[in-house]
Amino acid sequence: MAEYLLFATERYALPILAPLARALQASGQSVSAWFEDGARGGTLPGVPQVDLRGALALRPRAVFSAANWVPGFLSGAKVQLFHGFNVQKREDNRGHFRVRGLFDLYCTQGPATTEPFRALAEREGHFAVAETGWPKLDPLFRDDDGESARLRARAAGRPVILFGSTFTERLSAAPVLHDAIAADIARGDRYWLLTLHPKCPPELFARYRALAGANAHFVEPEQVMAAQRAADVLVSDTSSIVSEFVVQHKPVVTLRNRAPKPHMIDFDDPAQLPQMLARALAPEPALMAEIVRYADAIHPYRDGLSSERVIAATEDFIDGEMGRLRRKPLGALWRGLQIRKDLGYWGPAQR
Repeated sequence: MAEYLLFATERYALPILAPLARALQASGQSVSAWFEDGARGGTLPGVPQVDLRGALALRPRAVFSAANWVPGFLSGAKVQLFHGFNVQKREDNRGHFRVRGLFDLYCTQGPATTEPFRALAEREGHFAVAETGWPKLDPLFRDDDGESARLRARAAGRPVILFGSTFTERLSAAPVLHDAIAADIARGDRYWLLTLHPKCPPELFARYRALAGANAHFVEPEQVMAAQRAADVLVSDTSSIVSEFVVQHKPVVTLRNRAPKPHMIDFDDPAQLPQMLARALAPEPALMAEIVRYADAIHPYRDGLSSERVIAATEDFIDGEMGRLRRKPLGALWRGLQIRKDLGYWGPAQR
């Protein structure tokens, strides 16, 4: 029985790793998790946690990372799963397509991600690419033990609106839309599911939690996938939850998105929120066509089996079916030293 390690540095990585953990366990493999930084204190059902020493002792066959980095001194293939979609918060060379020289295999989400990474892999030569879909979205298309149905039942037949916001202050709709959302909740003709990025300020969490009642429910980060499945429409900003939600072929309303696209109903004035919701709840055919086109470009997989594809791609890589890689760039050596310093580990690298 092979050992596999799941690695995270932020709480929002847990819903990405959870479906992969279940798929590994279902195939009879041994799975452990190592959480650092903001992910400390988080849990994955049925997955034992280890610290640095425990991770070294495992000598994993592969390390699956939903973070921007991974310790290179661990044994096994280093597999990047990504912690979100490319929502153009930053320039490509600083954002989604930044290659740090730390990973052996990138498991991409769909053609819009795969093609740029394959071009980078051909140029750089020190990593491989496999298009697998994103494990985080598996629960959108598989039974979730009734969690989404329970959330939807709270609406008692009303349309369900999900609000989710980025933590990036200059892009966040949460402070700007609060009063408009509160007013719509007070009217009561729609039911709201409210959530925030785990890195949002505590005072913002307090304001949105206070809106919960007969017409609204606050959703904790671990329930976000069930909330997306339960909702009819998403209200957001430049958060990657916009792309996650659209994959279901459902409409999204965005406030001042940094790079608005035809599949979004984007608006500037919070007072327009009711009109935007009305449009989203009765979308015109042209809008639906754009939603489907965009969804299929970023994540065409609607079978809930992306985790299984990640595992298969990792095994193909380990078995040498993706060819030989060049040596990691010098920049990776410097990043590796910084990781060792941060973790306080100066021992030998595993082979």
